[in-house]
Amino acid sequence: MKTILIINGPNLNLLGTREPNIYGALTLEEINRRIAREAEALGARVEFFQSSHEGALIDRLHAAANTVHGVVFNAGAYTHTSVALADAISATGHRVIEVHLSNVFKREEFRWHSFLSSVCQGVICGLGWKSYVLALRALLMEDDQE
Repeated sequence: MKTILIINGPNLNLLGTREPNIYGALTLEEINRRIAREAEALGARVEFFQSSHEGALIDRLHAAANTVHGVVFNAGAYTHTSVALADAISATGHRVIEVHLSNVFKREEFRWHSFLSSVCQGVICGLGWKSYVLALRALLMEDDQE
């Protein structure tokens, strides 16, 4: 059974109360339950990790090396600032899909740049909690170039 690691970065533990007009009204726990139901329906399992600390996110990526099929990663604001997270993704060789709840391109210009995108398999943004499910589905699909 394939395991997908779902990593959430800073402030995502505040979902449901943090700017619901941008991030939606669902809590992180509610989003995780929806992801887990989808994974079960697809015959996969998921592990969840959230931290507001950059080093903890890096350590979790390192710890998952060779133990997960892929990673769905919402690095939050670290997306726009962290070369260290980009290096960790590159160093571990994980298949990573970067996700964002909001459409970062409809927001402040500083959010338009991601240090992670160039080392990720893909990016999904602007679809709310469904961004995670789409990333999960993409990682579970066979590597098919057709």
